Amino acid sequence: MHFLNTKFVTLFLVFALISSTKRLKHPLHVSTTEVNVNAKDKTLEISTRVFSDDFESVLAKIYKQKTDLSKPELKTQMDNLIKKYLLSHLQIKTNGKVVALNYIGFEQDHEATNIYLEAEKINAPKSIDVSSTILYDMFDDQMSIVHVVNGGVRKSTKILYPDKTFTASF
Repeated sequence: MHFLNTKFVTLFLVFALISSTKRLKHPLHVSTTEVNVNAKDKTLEISTRVFSDDFESVLAKIYKQKTDLSKPELKTQMDNLIKKYLLSHLQIKTNGKVVALNYIGFEQDHEATNIYLEAEKINAPKSIDVSSTILYDMFDDQMSIVHVVNGGVRKSTKILYPDKTFTASF
């Protein structure tokens, strides 16, 4: 009888340890940025997608204020924080020259936030460099997936922290 109790207690402890380890396991931290060259309008159309909970956490940490991307009454305040954050954590160069990014806005999509930017007066780029440190100040296991589309040609990569730059040549 004592043997069964010891075996039961051991099994229970192993199960409890495995269960607590699963709860402590760090979730996936990923952002996706897509840069589309619109040759007709001579613009770059940029969208970035990030998990909303991670994004709210990093905005709150950096700007020391309450964040809630889902509340319509905070939309203007959130736009200001997102614009400030993205413009300091995402840089794009065409043909080796930094382009000015214009913040368009954001929208919620289930558990993710989509952010839209644009760069104007872009002439047929031969190379596009994307430098992303989105969420790097929060997570050291951050992964950035980057897609660059130019003239129907798509080039993609994943950038793992601490690396930050991808160059697509056309």
